Amino acid sequence: MSDTRPAANPARLAVDIGGTFTDVVLEMPDGRRHSTKRLTTYAHPGQAVLEGIDQLLAQAGCTAQQVGLIIHGTTLATNALIERNGAVTALLTTAGHRDGLALAHEDRFEQYDINIDRPSPLVPRHLRLPVRERMNWRGEILQPLELTDVDAALPVLDAEGVDSVAIGFLHAYANPEHELRTAEHLARLRPDLSLTLASEVCPEIREYERLSTACANAYVQPLMARYLQRLAEELQARGLRCPFLLMTSGGGLTTLQTATRFPIRLVESGPAGGAILAREVAEQAGYDRVLSFDMGGTTAKLCLIDDYQPLASRSFEVDRVYRFKKGSGLPVRIPVIEMVEIGAGGGSLAGVDPLGRIQVGPRSAGSEPGPAAYGRGGEQAAVTDADVQLGRICAEGFAGGAFTLDTSAAEQALQRSIGQPLDMDSDAAAFGISEVVDENMAAAARAHAAEFGLALGHRDMIAFGGAAPLHAARLGRKLGVRRVVIPADAGVGSAVGFLLAPVAYEVVRSLQQRLAQLDLDALNTLMQQMRTEAEGVVRQALPDGVLTETRSAYMRYRGQGHEIAVELPSGEYDESHRDELRRRFETAYTRLYGRCLPDMEIEALSWTLSLREPRPRRARPAAPGPAGKLPEPTMRQNLYDVDSLQRVRAPVFSRDSLQPGQQLNGPALITEAQTTTVVPSRCLARIDAAGAIILELETT
Repeated sequence: MSDTRPAANPARLAVDIGGTFTDVVLEMPDGRRHSTKRLTTYAHPGQAVLEGIDQLLAQAGCTAQQVGLIIHGTTLATNALIERNGAVTALLTTAGHRDGLALAHEDRFEQYDINIDRPSPLVPRHLRLPVRERMNWRGEILQPLELTDVDAALPVLDAEGVDSVAIGFLHAYANPEHELRTAEHLARLRPDLSLTLASEVCPEIREYERLSTACANAYVQPLMARYLQRLAEELQARGLRCPFLLMTSGGGLTTLQTATRFPIRLVESGPAGGAILAREVAEQAGYDRVLSFDMGGTTAKLCLIDDYQPLASRSFEVDRVYRFKKGSGLPVRIPVIEMVEIGAGGGSLAGVDPLGRIQVGPRSAGSEPGPAAYGRGGEQAAVTDADVQLGRICAEGFAGGAFTLDTSAAEQALQRSIGQPLDMDSDAAAFGISEVVDENMAAAARAHAAEFGLALGHRDMIAFGGAAPLHAARLGRKLGVRRVVIPADAGVGSAVGFLLAPVAYEVVRSLQQRLAQLDLDALNTLMQQMRTEAEGVVRQALPDGVLTETRSAYMRYRGQGHEIAVELPSGEYDESHRDELRRRFETAYTRLYGRCLPDMEIEALSWTLSLREPRPRRARPAAPGPAGKLPEPTMRQNLYDVDSLQRVRAPVFSRDSLQPGQQLNGPALITEAQTTTVVPSRCLARIDAAGAIILELETT
């Protein structure tokens, strides 16, 4: 399948596979969108993708040949890491350092917990195999590579059924020669093995993070390669022979070949699409301080966006065993949009703990069997069952009418899981579940903001995902946000975000340099090498056109343990840039910490270069004219009002019938194909010029 973008403006497809639903969006050349939700098919995730594509093409009267681009994001890599169902993986590493994965940072992320636990390494100790070799930090060979040790590892690999091997040697980021020779030797002897080089997937200083990232990539690579290749072939068989691009965790699009080689870069691809959508909505409306809230069937994701830029990072933790504790997960070093993700979605299961408290998540009913209301055999109450009981969902039109919810099964599950153990009626049980999951998400948002020294008050919230509009107003009030924005096509928001994402690729290299002794020739050579590598990836998907280059350095005062990201100028560096880099570092440091440290030596450890296609300038829509008369409700729903703790007959409006400028008072429901927006009491809902629903939380 070609990865070259067509010159015309054809129809485009976006696909987002989540833990519960697979969202598919078809955007026609005139901008009209068609969308659908399908239950995720675990045995072959591509089945739901293909069914959704077939449905939308038929619905829109569009042929496969008219589709010019397919963009795909998925949580499959993340789920494989969390559920530990990846490949049998081995690690070849420098002799004497096989326990680096288990030792981690040799610290305690929870100081006073005597039963402290952390995720087990992806590679068990008996598959962490030593190889005699050694480089120093400059990349100079101290001990030659002993390929006989690689030969000695072969019986172990064969006996244990190893499918994938990570190769990570000490200081290989400075000189990858030994890793490359080992990979060449192993490929000749065992050509069927999947190989990951730490010097390619994470060419950065810090041994533990580099090995952890390499092992994570190796662990998911066979699974992702098989899935992506099979899906690409099935799309071709349907006549979809257009470019097939993958969404990365950093918010850019990359090629099928790159995604197959470095699947670890896809771990947060779905949530990244949501952050891209929130950024675009914020910029269009002029909201410069935003909290992005994405709640689907399995997880909730929250992201801070200031001045129309999501927080970005080069580190991410998978499978945290302590919900909000940094250091309790498996670290991976990849470009990522910084966000907090917790097990709080429509499928999150609820129960009563030994102390008589309602607990919600992180376990999820997923799509098989799903919440009890799905009528697929689920027995334990989930958040969706609570929402159904509270009247927040119109059962007949759920998920665009894909199936009708079973309200009786939802109520029975609520009684089994919560009502009978706590002697509550069904409404109280459902309200308890809803309040607990909302407070869990609020606590996650507060912890995330505090970690970066940012406030949540006086922000605007942009909410999307199948479950977010149901909970956004309540969560917004808990966090003190000013207003909640529900954009168009909110139920499939992450997939819509894929359509807004640029083709992009980021390269990182470690080169330790003191600014006072900066080797300009070495730095310019490094930047040119990084540009060449990034352009080689981007030009596969975007052969023509101008590219936007951004550079950063990770710098610190000499003696500090951590660095901060400092934006750098482009072009060739000369003597004048020594002072320029110092000024930029001191500005960034002062912005973060309030002051800089005079007379302290500054050093840079790592450098990044990113290439991406330019973002188009989208004009803000004109203010809406005089509002027409509000349409009649399509029906009235028996809604549980959380302010009065009583049932009310709330009007239900179809979102398609509401026009820019119109407004209505809560309590009310606004329904659309893939989600429902709850407008609570003491809240005004209005439709803005872009068609977004704006919930003014403190207006009556």
